[in-house]
Amino acid sequence: VLKLFKLLHRTRQEVFKNDTKALEAARQKINEEFRNHRDETSEEKINELLKIASDVEVILRTSVIQAVHTDSDKIVLIPRKDLLQDNTPYLDKPTKK
Repeated sequence: VLKLFKLLHRTRQEVFKNDTKALEAARQKINEEFRNHRDETSEEKINELLKIASDVEVILRTSVIQAVHTDSDKIVLIPRKDLLQDNTPYLDKPTKK
């Protein structure tokens, strides 16, 4: 449980880097969820909660991207290196396998 708690906070720090409002909101939410279930004793329920927390960490790490408003009608996306993927070139005539 503690390992996952620390992993969520590390992921939060990486995903929301330089965004103090998002960092604080995520910190409060993580701490609140763990605090709310601190007295859980059912092994089945604990495993379910750990699975949910693990899924949240994966979603944060793989799906969340930062954006900054630069003008009233413009937004600049700030992708992390682990989100960038090689682009597959478009082919007019797909090759058969």
